[in-house]
Amino acid sequence: MTFTTTVETLPTMGRYNLRCKRENTVALSKSLGFDLPSSIGEAARSGTQSALKLGPDEWLLTCPMEERATIRQSLTDVYPEAVHSLTDISSREISIRVSGDQAEELLSTSCPRNLAKLSTGCGVRTIFDSVQVVLMREGDRQFRLDVWRSFAPHVLGLLAVACAEFESGL
Repeated sequence: MTFTTTVETLPTMGRYNLRCKRENTVALSKSLGFDLPSSIGEAARSGTQSALKLGPDEWLLTCPMEERATIRQSLTDVYPEAVHSLTDISSREISIRVSGDQAEELLSTSCPRNLAKLSTGCGVRTIFDSVQVVLMREGDRQFRLDVWRSFAPHVLGLLAVACAEFESGL
């Protein structure tokens, strides 16, 4: 079998950590222009902006870098009506895309989750080896790992070793 999986570092993206009470999600959703997901692991997207629900009161918002000010301003405007915490974490993490026929198997070398059960368009906070990551399934054979910048060399190194093993048939 030919190894056809690729690992690539993605361009920098805007990221926000959003925290709020459930009763404020309607106003925040209206301000963002799309509904914040209501179930942990569920994602929502509108154009180039997305939201992933990571916990009972926590979302990861992503967008192109040039759209960060738009998100920040729209949520600042609604703050008196819907109290929340919005933290820009854009410089904290990088994104790594793993795609191809063996993407799921490659990630499984260091991720304990059953990735076959992760639906397309959903994401989870998990670990990769010993590193906390946010893992999104973007397609049947495509995943995105968001990892803290300081741990990226470790994660990329593990992925390189796993790729070499797959390529050699080990």
